[in-house]
Amino acid sequence: MTEAPDPEVVELATKIFDLARQGQTDTLAEYVDAGVPANLTNDRGDSLVMLAAYHGHAETVRALLARGAEADRINDRGQTPLAGAVFKGEEAVIRALLEAGADPSAGTPSAVDTARMFGKTDLLTLFGAN
Repeated sequence: MTEAPDPEVVELATKIFDLARQGQTDTLAEYVDAGVPANLTNDRGDSLVMLAAYHGHAETVRALLARGAEADRINDRGQTPLAGAVFKGEEAVIRALLEAGADPSAGTPSAVDTARMFGKTDLLTLFGAN
């Protein structure tokens, strides 16, 4: 028998995920510095990096990566933050993730597959794929 999560914990987690979506870098970094896991994921497996990347917040992505977040953490649908950034056309985020060692071939669909799907040949060149 599992206990229901503490409503205060759920409220805090919701706030932290919202900070990532909104690109509230300084506040989010303070929470992570205070002990919130840099790889915290929501009920769909989306990490803080995934949420920040998908919403185009390169500075937030960099701050999370600098605090130990994984650049290639795959969500429950097999997607990576890099593939999400490619889908959304977030070039600054793409570069931040690549600088942190993100693998363009990771995930399903991968960032390479996503770039191919949408005809983003400049990104294929950046990824070293053709």
